[in-house]
Amino acid sequence: MSWILIAVLAQVILGTSAVFDKLLLGRKFFNPLAYTFWLGVLGIFAAVLLPFGFQIVSLGVIVKAVFAGIFLILAMLFLFYGLDKGEASHILPAVGGISPIFTLIFGYFFLNIWLGAGELLAFFALIAAALILFLTDKKDTRKISLFLILASSFFFGISNVLSKIVFSAGNFITGFFWIKIGGLIFVLLFLFSGKIRKNIFDSSHQSPRRHRFLYFSNRLYAGVGSVLVSFAVSLSYIPALVDAFQGLKYVIIFIFAWVFLKEKFKGKILAGKIIATIFVSLGIILLALISYARNIPINDSRSITWGLTYSTKQAEGLGLDWRKTYEDILKELNPKKVRLVVYWDQVESEKGKFNFSETDWLLKKTEESGARTVLALGIKVPRWPEVHLPVWARNLTPEEREEALKNYLEKTIGRYKDNPAVEMWQIENEPYLRFGEKTERGKNFLEKEIEMAKKTDNSHPILITDGGEFGLWYKAAKAGDVFGTTMYRNTYTNILGWLFGNTEYPFSPGYFKLKEKIIRFLINNNEKKFIVIELQGEPWSNVGLNRLSHEEQVKLFSPDYFADTIKYAKETGFDEYYLWGAEWWYYMKEKYNDYYYWEYAKNLFGR
Repeated sequence: MSWILIAVLAQVILGTSAVFDKLLLGRKFFNPLAYTFWLGVLGIFAAVLLPFGFQIVSLGVIVKAVFAGIFLILAMLFLFYGLDKGEASHILPAVGGISPIFTLIFGYFFLNIWLGAGELLAFFALIAAALILFLTDKKDTRKISLFLILASSFFFGISNVLSKIVFSAGNFITGFFWIKIGGLIFVLLFLFSGKIRKNIFDSSHQSPRRHRFLYFSNRLYAGVGSVLVSFAVSLSYIPALVDAFQGLKYVIIFIFAWVFLKEKFKGKILAGKIIATIFVSLGIILLALISYARNIPINDSRSITWGLTYSTKQAEGLGLDWRKTYEDILKELNPKKVRLVVYWDQVESEKGKFNFSETDWLLKKTEESGARTVLALGIKVPRWPEVHLPVWARNLTPEEREEALKNYLEKTIGRYKDNPAVEMWQIENEPYLRFGEKTERGKNFLEKEIEMAKKTDNSHPILITDGGEFGLWYKAAKAGDVFGTTMYRNTYTNILGWLFGNTEYPFSPGYFKLKEKIIRFLINNNEKKFIVIELQGEPWSNVGLNRLSHEEQVKLFSPDYFADTIKYAKETGFDEYYLWGAEWWYYMKEKYNDYYYWEYAKNLFGR
């Protein structure tokens, strides 16, 4: 998180310095050209840093640094002219909102980097704050001011990216020195023009000695902020994020311009300033959380248990013999843990008549293999359409249905509570996530089911699950003895699927790490077991997989993507994962003679 703290401090310094810049420019103590010239000349003081870590770098790096310094001076020159034409609270936020966009674009083309979902959201919050401050200002933007804003933003963007390239090629002190030398060389070229030279020195000499002292003092103060910004750029992975922190600077400018420059704000302008302040705060908090998540330590040598989910319905839907499929899974893949589903509509297809033969057989084979089982029960259980109600129960009132469900749960738990293969009960599947076929539920249905399950069997823990990407986790984690999350990366949704096809979720492993930390804090329990109950191991399609060609299935979920998903899962830091897709691996092997997924899983479970 160090670069964030440094960026915050830098913008506080630069914000207060910018207000003083406006104060000096407004009183014509210095003109923009003179202001820029002395800014570049003062870059020579970067030499004081050399004893602390100067390195010899290639000529190519020096050239890039020099150009980074030249572009920085050009950005400041256009900015100072903009300040000379308008108010600090108007011009500066515009540059602060636009220059990060240029930095992001240049960073994409020259550094081949882009922002993750959370970072992009924080980025837009920060630049939105600056643009809100600009748009809510009472002043009209003249064409000349707009040109100066865009020119300044453009040069800030390319300077930031070049600076990052320079810092990556050497150390910070060396890069910073050569960047400042580039700026110095550029402003010294001003002196070759007699007119410009006269403009600079006449403006400087006309100012009282006290004002010149104030100017140089402010430049020294701003120089500290400039060093910190450059240092933050060197530490960060994306310079556009550091640049976006200018939003904070403009909140500082807003406050100080109001107090010291007597710029008045009221009505919608004041509301805009307040909204911008909120956006800045949210952006900084989000970036801080993302940075924190990245740095949550993961024990790479930890022992990981790999399990899988098996559904007889899915096996039959793929045209497989569900018994032979499961026997081969247990024999060849040898999973240590398996989640099995007791489908209510199969167990009690006729009201009051229970047939547990399928579950009996599955548990017998599981026990023989030495694996342990999570038994999923309820109305909403794994595999589409999620809700698996007996036909006769569909026309019951919610109250009548809940009572019938209670009877089915009591029968099932009572039958298998002493089975040595059973490790825990899963009550409902993602009960708080709106996904799958809808059915009306009774009040506090989950709490009542958990209470009934514990009354029937208090020796096995209760697992409650929730969606990994969009589930809130809090209620589910609080309700059960064990919490299980799903983990999907490539999905099809009805909202976007018909336009774009499958969607790649932009969440990094840090998203899950951070989410776990937050939920554990909210439920005040650091000991509760958190597992990944569904880890995507098959394609997600809007049609049945057996309706797709082999090529289409591999395109949706390639062997490389399977391996990358396992790598991704490991980086989230959990200790127990249940893969989703074992029936499909078998199907690919039997139908297309494609053994890759099957063999990969075999190696994974064999570790």
